[in-house]
Amino acid sequence: MPETVVVIYSGGMDSFTLLHRARSEGYRVHALSFDYGQRHVRELACARAVCEDLDIPHQVIDIKALKTVMTGSALTDDIEVPEGHYAEQSMKSTVVPNRNMILLALATGYAVTAGAVAVWYGAHGGDHAIYPDCRPEFVEKMDAVCRVANYEPVRVEAPYIRSDKIGILAEGIAMGLDYGQTWTCYNGRDRACGVCGSCAERLEAFAAHGVKDPLRYENKDSGDA
Repeated sequence: MPETVVVIYSGGMDSFTLLHRARSEGYRVHALSFDYGQRHVRELACARAVCEDLDIPHQVIDIKALKTVMTGSALTDDIEVPEGHYAEQSMKSTVVPNRNMILLALATGYAVTAGAVAVWYGAHGGDHAIYPDCRPEFVEKMDAVCRVANYEPVRVEAPYIRSDKIGILAEGIAMGLDYGQTWTCYNGRDRACGVCGSCAERLEAFAAHGVKDPLRYENKDSGDA
């Protein structure tokens, strides 16, 4: 019988690729998404649709009550979403305090319940400059804690921790994935803005592969290869 992993699935392109990677490696996948009071839930709608299509068990956990202790981020508060590349200092305003520690702790509890051997999440090398909870040392320490936090050891793994979004997209292209099923933009409008840090990184990845992004952008030329 195949082993089970819990994939923290936001509905964005990184976790979308991770979800399919887990399936391609023969794991039985449980997808876990979180509504933590983020600026919009477009990604969660994408996550639901994908999991329904793939017939993957999917839980969306409402932790909006924790928003009061996860304040000060442009992703949760009434703070203007910065534009530009992730490397810019302004992108630090998108850090949600302690988000991944909270999500991984909850996902580990769910993993024990589901009989899963590991929790996977989509932290990648492009996140290191801005997000402390996406760095290798954080993953290593969370893995160590979650292996001893219960009678059943649960691994914490970030398979893309040494990759960037260009590499992640390369893997997805090789698997034939449709990234029109994902949402990356920090804004939840009808079309992706094309100028926030998340959009900029996504568009750079598609441009690097000479592939047109299937998402619609407010600047209609943004997704052109």
